[in-house]
Amino acid sequence: MTAFQDDNLLRIEGLRIEAQSQSGAVTVLVDDVSFSLKRGEVLGLIGESGAGKSTIGLSSLLYSRPGCTVTGGKIIFAGEDTDDLSSTQRRGLRGVRIAYVAQSAAASFNPALTIGRQVCEVSVRHGLQTKAEAWESAVQLFRALELPDPETFGHRYPHQVSGGQLQRAMAAMAMIAKPDLLVMDEPTTALDVTTQVEVLLVFRRLIRDTGTAALYITHDLAVVAQVADRIMVLRHGKMVELDDAQRILQAPREDYTRRLVAERQAATIENFVEDVDADQPVVLDINQVVASYSGLSRVVDNVTLELRRGDTLAVVGESGSGKSTLARVIVGLLPRESGNLVFQGKELSRAIKQRSREELRRIQMIYQMPDMALNPSQTLLEIIGRPIEFYFRKSKKEVRERVLELLRQIELPEHFITRRPTELSGGQKQRVCIARALAAEPDVIICDEVTSALDPLVAEDILLLLRRLQDKFGLAYLFITHDLSTVRRVANKVAVMRKGQVVAYGKTPVVFAPPYHPYTELLLSSIPEMRADWLDEVLEKRREPA
Repeated sequence: MTAFQDDNLLRIEGLRIEAQSQSGAVTVLVDDVSFSLKRGEVLGLIGESGAGKSTIGLSSLLYSRPGCTVTGGKIIFAGEDTDDLSSTQRRGLRGVRIAYVAQSAAASFNPALTIGRQVCEVSVRHGLQTKAEAWESAVQLFRALELPDPETFGHRYPHQVSGGQLQRAMAAMAMIAKPDLLVMDEPTTALDVTTQVEVLLVFRRLIRDTGTAALYITHDLAVVAQVADRIMVLRHGKMVELDDAQRILQAPREDYTRRLVAERQAATIENFVEDVDADQPVVLDINQVVASYSGLSRVVDNVTLELRRGDTLAVVGESGSGKSTLARVIVGLLPRESGNLVFQGKELSRAIKQRSREELRRIQMIYQMPDMALNPSQTLLEIIGRPIEFYFRKSKKEVRERVLELLRQIELPEHFITRRPTELSGGQKQRVCIARALAAEPDVIICDEVTSALDPLVAEDILLLLRRLQDKFGLAYLFITHDLSTVRRVANKVAVMRKGQVVAYGKTPVVFAPPYHPYTELLLSSIPEMRADWLDEVLEKRREPA
């Protein structure tokens, strides 16, 4: 085995990674990237979708996605050339000395096993702890990550917790073995702003206390400013610039980096959208709706909202506040226990199976994770064409013509009709989800965190696309999000939820202006700012006596 005298925990030299498609075409994903990482240091990887961030992160785990191959460069971990390691030795490093926090916890947990069993698995299987010791460590991590009922949280299954809670459980799974290197791939993307503050603090404390090094992959410059010592900006698989975090944020040298910084700064400007005319008809009336899972405590508690034609009503709140559950109630996936849902003057049945084909057609949903929502084995013709066949009974020729029209509307090339989701970027896949919803020609579209997994430039394109489609077709959007900066720019109305209840509701400029509801003020104060001392200031203020 080749050994190197090196102060760095991780050193990557001239890394080149290529991918080969089913047709045999070769794409360069990472091109001649080099960097080093010392113990206790955090390097932020920033760039748009397809920049190579996650591919570099996975290579640091000594892993490549199927179809991807490292064709050049060296990966040196703890002074040893990893090319010399056997597959067994590589597996022995993963989870123990090198750990991973994925972007999508929902796609990473086994739905058939309890969360606690999966969190403890690495530590037990590698002989680091007994089952009892691993469980105690898991409980301590659950408590540190502020998960509910930490002593019993591990007995739950993944589907029994919110997306934000599951993401924190994934952080616990990565940290339980106290690794030397953490690869964190968008670890706070699914978290609300208040939870994000606490999780960022935990990550920072862990790194400082244990000397763990970290690669922090994200598209949010304000988030990476709180944890990163240095930032590397990537585009099209190449390094744009690499420097001290503060210099990147305050005085970027390259045009592309300046665009990223400017976009993040623009997101903080309070430029509210115009309100919808009061004479627009009400399309969805939600009146005192109550819902729960298996008869347990109320997840949606007496919620009353109104959605007019052309409205964008943002529903915001922390993880577990009931936002996504409300969406499930509206589409009928979770039957409401009481209250009324009136769609265009007609009461909606409680369960989806009881609703007519026409009722199903007119309320559509766009999901947070397109990777979970799109069938990877189907072409875009099949994915987008399915609702056209189902709702309108069109011929194959008519379906194809309609799919081509929808591709033009979502601004994707017509030749994409034969592509599969695996051949698309994150932003392109989200556009396909939008096209599938539009294919039903709905009146209401529920957008569940549709931009949370996207980088700022791609997310802005998606928001502009949604606005253009709304103007063209008169759509009403129920926009579920934890990104309050996005709410300011897209929603004319906002409902703030906490513990299943709506605590503030009205026109966005009114709800987001003093005097705030105390919980709304907490949410607004938790939006990260693009400076390194922001997190410390927030925590200090919250420790001050009232």
